[in-house]
Amino acid sequence: MEKKKVAVPLVCHGHSRPVVDLFYSPITPDGFFLISASKDSSPMLRNGETGDWIGTFEGHKGAVWSCGLDTNALYAASGSADFTAKLWNALTGDELHSFDHKHIVRTCAFSEDAHCLLTGGFEKLLRIYDLNRPDAPPREVDNSPGSIRTVAWLHSDQTILSSCSDIGGVRLWDLRSGKIVQTLETKSPVTSAEVSQDGRYITTADGSTVNFWDANHFGLVKSYNMPCNVESASLEPKHGNKFVAGGEDMWVHVFDFHTGEQIGCNKGHHGPVHCVRFAPGGESFASGSEDGTIRIWQISPASQEENDTHPGNGPTEKVKVSADEVTHKIEGFHIGKEGDAEEKEKVLDT
Repeated sequence: MEKKKVAVPLVCHGHSRPVVDLFYSPITPDGFFLISASKDSSPMLRNGETGDWIGTFEGHKGAVWSCGLDTNALYAASGSADFTAKLWNALTGDELHSFDHKHIVRTCAFSEDAHCLLTGGFEKLLRIYDLNRPDAPPREVDNSPGSIRTVAWLHSDQTILSSCSDIGGVRLWDLRSGKIVQTLETKSPVTSAEVSQDGRYITTADGSTVNFWDANHFGLVKSYNMPCNVESASLEPKHGNKFVAGGEDMWVHVFDFHTGEQIGCNKGHHGPVHCVRFAPGGESFASGSEDGTIRIWQISPASQEENDTHPGNGPTEKVKVSADEVTHKIEGFHIGKEGDAEEKEKVLDT
């Protein structure tokens, strides 16, 4: 039997607690970027290609469950167990606004046009904040049937999808009426929902199964049983011919989209994998784990020449930016101090 080449990831250190959410920006004139959410209360921004650390967003007082970047990677958002969602300047790291909630904010997402921020959580309520008027009261969409776990925008911001922590299915909300117009039925609660880059598919993970749905007609396109309980899945954005999934067995599995056959298995994490996401060009994907690390795995060995020799930079190391175009993003950014991790043991971890 032919021996498979072992993938060597970029390992990105820096978080002191589990990494629970990852989000890649689209490709911008300055490259693309990766933001991570962690129970250590401090989201981090990285160069999406090299994994190099750019800066840390400081201000939350509880575990950060969700994070995102707008289309141009100029703004970041985060949702936290401290009952707030925050809007950040992604160039300087400054907190621009804090949106108060009455319970834990589990998920957040920028609209496609970046004018709105959508949040959801333990309150069972979807809120839409107008970022042009951040002090204005949010629009509240009709009550969700359960605590909200994930949200995403569809159809040029005319449709919202959401999943719940305690009941199965994905609900599709028409923003004109504010009502649920369809439910995509799943066996178990959906822990990960992703809209494909081309807008064709919705990828969901619900533990034992990864499903692919038609994002326009909402029919089930593919459904694959997983070799272990998986928490997150992501479809390759460029060709759509493979997907990755990660979960409790600590491995990141690569599958053929058309057949469901496993074509790769990346080992290296020392705890369950909570989130996986493909880079916008499809050349690599990132995984975040209970072990507090992010690992960036290359799809093509040819594109991995230099990466194998450079572990990703953490905040206690000198920031090493290999792409000249992102250097301006570092200036003025709030940098986490050494020793901060030890002072964060009182993080809300619900």
